Amino acid sequence: MKKHLTVASLLAGAALLASVGASVAAGKYTIGISNTVQGNGWREEMVCAMKAQALASGEVAKLNIAHRNTDAAGQLEDIRNLISAKVDAIVVNPADPAGIKAGLEEATKAGIVVVAVDQAVTEPSAYIISNNQEQYAYLGAKWLFQQMGGKGEVFYMRGAAGASADSDRDKGFKKALAEFPDVKVAQEVFTGWQQDQAKQQILSFLATGTPINGIWTSGIDNVIVDALVEQQAPMVPVVGADNAGFVGQLNTVKGLVGAAVTNPGSIGGAGVTLALQILDGKKPAQQTVLVDPQLWDNATDEGKAKLKAAADPSLSPEWPVSISIPDWTTYTKDQIVACKGPGE
Repeated sequence: MKKHLTVASLLAGAALLASVGASVAAGKYTIGISNTVQGNGWREEMVCAMKAQALASGEVAKLNIAHRNTDAAGQLEDIRNLISAKVDAIVVNPADPAGIKAGLEEATKAGIVVVAVDQAVTEPSAYIISNNQEQYAYLGAKWLFQQMGGKGEVFYMRGAAGASADSDRDKGFKKALAEFPDVKVAQEVFTGWQQDQAKQQILSFLATGTPINGIWTSGIDNVIVDALVEQQAPMVPVVGADNAGFVGQLNTVKGLVGAAVTNPGSIGGAGVTLALQILDGKKPAQQTVLVDPQLWDNATDEGKAKLKAAADPSLSPEWPVSISIPDWTTYTKDQIVACKGPGE
């Protein structure tokens, strides 16, 4: 059974007090973290949210962080190293559900709480707290196809092949595509959720002269707008995430029509909270918790107001502006920006 949460008040969560759990004895637990993408702003915010929440909770003595660019085999090795280190819980953003299933099962058998964030896993003993990735793609794609007048060619820029978030987003994208039979995919690419790679892909595509009527991105967005501006290419509608750079562009770039779909990296902090709740004997009623996205566009007055309110130029352009999740994160903005965990 899945429980859905709304992110309507995500930004308001930044003002939440960091006093939750202060009465609990400090520093009881060691939390392991496993992440397989470095250099991506979303993932960096996710890790910073994990650190900030561990610090704000007062319950974590130490974080054992495996944060590197690797594949499922490398992540499986990292998870087994965390098991050997006898951590109390592992919070993992999975590279590939099937590829790390054995490690998650081994962790559970060792008495370690396992929480997957951002993406689902197939190991039934694991808990999952994730942004609703299928809905993320569906909302953005449907909006885009409507902006295209229900017809034309779309450049489809996916995430990382094999990642469950990418697979779920592909389902949402194709669900919307089925509703608009006159919309065709001009080209489909995997960006790997890397800025440099995505920009080179759009530049290469623009160089072919192939006409397109819209661009859907899996959260690598501001560099796509940069490429359109630099090449003086037609400013077709663009869909991205609520990254600070893209939100700023939607507010300021002349001729740009686009939409940001919320996908908070702060889900990492929520994963730490869930792990601590389970360790404290407060298991959730559902194995999976989904955070539902919102769409903010600059084509409507309501959307423009939301984009203006969400804009935060003080953040890294690649960081989502939704830096907290009410009821799940208790750190301050200063704490997540500082990106310091217990003992740092």
